Amino acid sequence: METERPRQKPIDLFFETYIMNDTQISPNVFYFTGILFILFAFLVDSPTMIWNGFWEIMVSPSSLITDYFEVGGIGATFVNAGIVLLFSTYYVQRYTNGLTGPLSAALFTILGFAFFGKNLFNTLPIMLGTVFYSHFVGENHNRALLTSLFATALGPIVSLISFSQNLPLYYAIPLAYGVGILIGFIITPVASAFLRFHQGYNLYNIGFTAGVIGMLLISTMRAFNWEVDIDNAHYFKPSIAVNVFFILYNLLLIGLGWFGNRHVKASYRNLMNETGVLISDFVQSHSAGLALINAGVLGLMSMGYVFLVGGVINGPVIGGILTVVGFGLFGKHPRNVTPVVAGVFITQLFMHTDSPGSTASLLAALFGTTVAPIAGTFGPLAGLIAGALHATLVQFIGIVHAGVNLYNNGFTGGFVAATLAPIFDMLKERKANHASRKEKN
Repeated sequence: METERPRQKPIDLFFETYIMNDTQISPNVFYFTGILFILFAFLVDSPTMIWNGFWEIMVSPSSLITDYFEVGGIGATFVNAGIVLLFSTYYVQRYTNGLTGPLSAALFTILGFAFFGKNLFNTLPIMLGTVFYSHFVGENHNRALLTSLFATALGPIVSLISFSQNLPLYYAIPLAYGVGILIGFIITPVASAFLRFHQGYNLYNIGFTAGVIGMLLISTMRAFNWEVDIDNAHYFKPSIAVNVFFILYNLLLIGLGWFGNRHVKASYRNLMNETGVLISDFVQSHSAGLALINAGVLGLMSMGYVFLVGGVINGPVIGGILTVVGFGLFGKHPRNVTPVVAGVFITQLFMHTDSPGSTASLLAALFGTTVAPIAGTFGPLAGLIAGALHATLVQFIGIVHAGVNLYNNGFTGGFVAATLAPIFDMLKERKANHASRKEKN
């Protein structure tokens, strides 16, 4: 006779049903986040300012680095981010109920980039293109969801064609949407092929793919004398309200994670022993609660780094922080990101460019953690080298796609990983062979 399972407390049952279970995060977490961001917007700005700023964001060219704080204001940017997240969460929920690490990371990333480059106008056609692709090949669209969300990295190409070519809107917008749909249609098979290029050591694989596609599109536009050079916008005023909001939000993630992990009691030490090589889904392999704790810890560490080097938490920096948070569910943890950030920082001290506290330098440090699996696999010294190489390469590589690929660090990380991983693999194999021969003797 089977023994009855102990009855769950109402709070535990509610949490498991509506927030997370052991191996999945509920979409409700992201619905709540979207609403929270929108409510915060109305605490810092008036409805009129938000409304006017929101439409400025919609018609912005949105290429790297276009800080929506500068374009539309803080309140309008938070509204844009909240709306983009709410729509993206609904879109994902149409095809899947629970969220694992990769999809959660994608939603946090799309939230982050809604602070500097993504909006509903320029992301919709790319998502639609991936839906058409799924129907064309006869696959369930849930297999392309991850690519669909990350592919919105090329959203600025839609805005660029729509609003920066002096074309009539009745002509420019359909053309831009056609290009966006085409991007969404082709990016899934192209991304699968490019994954082999860096062997999974670059976490932002779609960023590398988007960089190649963006390079081809911009080269074509330049060949036909289309305008592709856009002035970037930066916001440099610190906001105590924004800083406090994100500190509290990361603490909220840690609190939710602790509550979700208290019965599972998954070990944080075991999580930090992961290499992070794609595909490392911490939600599935450890627990949803522990993965959220890791995400919140990485968020606080990222903010701490920004404050330490004298940076300002503006739109792009928030994008970097939220992306690190998201990939705390999908490949990153303190042990494999710290050497990379250290490598970027040390290199920037000797470079004749911006200081480590500038927005561009901060983005290199935060997004440079895309190559964290190198540190996780080959050790801290390898991570330092990867961070150093990333810092030097990322400041120049954006020229080839003119900023239409928002995941410029993912593009850079692909080249860094593809260059260093085979070298470190060879050295690791040689060391193992030497140890084997020594043991035999």
